[in-house]
Amino acid sequence: MGKLLSGDADFWKSLGQLALTYVLTLLIGWEREQEEHTTGIRTFPLVGIASCGFLLALGVQPNSADQSRVLQGLITGIGFVGGGAILKDNQRVRGTATAASIWNAGAIGALVAMQHYAIAIVLALLNLLTLRALLPLKERIDRGRDPDRRE
Repeated sequence: MGKLLSGDADFWKSLGQLALTYVLTLLIGWEREQEEHTTGIRTFPLVGIASCGFLLALGVQPNSADQSRVLQGLITGIGFVGGGAILKDNQRVRGTATAASIWNAGAIGALVAMQHYAIAIVLALLNLLTLRALLPLKERIDRGRDPDRRE
């Protein structure tokens, strides 16, 4: 354990990747929490770091077929988790933006693990922009359809 903590460059790099994933997905989770969604500040970082961790477990030079299988499993599994965020109430469906954001959190974690840092940062920023900046437009559209409707 001492050797691992004292100088293993791979360990520190992986720790940095997990930390970056955590911060990027925490920001999205914080935004969802502010909108009073039940899926938020805990779920998003966990999805992100799990995705990152699964790909980091493959090692530095993963076999592309192995990497593809892990990615396929992540996409499917995270889709299942996101599906739990979608609620249907009478004619209203809520939680689709949260579900899509959960999927995006998984993509962010995978991208960081694959060292595509810039794309991960852009995805996080676009996710936040979409949730925050487009909210007034979404609310105006919803009021036009049904005054009681809000995602």
